[in-house]
Amino acid sequence: MENYLHYFGAALGAALAVIGAGLGIGRLASAALEGTARQPEMAGDIRTTMIIAAALIEGVTLFALVICILLALK
Repeated sequence: MENYLHYFGAALGAALAVIGAGLGIGRLASAALEGTARQPEMAGDIRTTMIIAAALIEGVTLFALVICILLALK
């Protein structure tokens, strides 16, 4: 049984990383939409900032997933 615990740990870590990224990007998009609704003239700047932040979140998530996969192969 203990030979397969690293697979469970890697899967749990990957799941938490993906769930966290999904929640973070969802909250980011919600705030960007609210900001655009309050100040429509700033829509371009808000969109640019949102895309940069979403890319950073996705990059960290990808890094976490790679670490989880490497731990599963150990």
